[in-house]
Amino acid sequence: MKRSQETKVHQCVCEICQQHPYSAAAKEHRAINRLLAGLDEKHRRRFVGLLALQWGRGSVQLLSEITEISRPTIRRGRAEVQRLDRQTRGRVRRAGGGRQAVEKKSLGS
Repeated sequence: MKRSQETKVHQCVCEICQQHPYSAAAKEHRAINRLLAGLDEKHRRRFVGLLALQWGRGSVQLLSEITEISRPTIRRGRAEVQRLDRQTRGRVRRAGGGRQAVEKKSLGS
């Protein structure tokens, strides 16, 4: 990954981190966000989905505050972790996903 394209580390805005920035929970939130900064979108979604499974009830809302990943994305990652998805192997996005290619036009045409 090029340095100019590196993902910035998100700063957690949860109540715990705001009130006690040096607590063990705040340190854990910073560690989660540092790890997520180095992952692509599929692995980021699946990692947060795994945390949601482990943390249990209320975790989707809390992880959304910690990571700034939307709740539907976290739920999708949680579902992907629970089942083996062989169709997405080797791809980050579905075929046809992302921006469409832009054709360059020459000045002479």
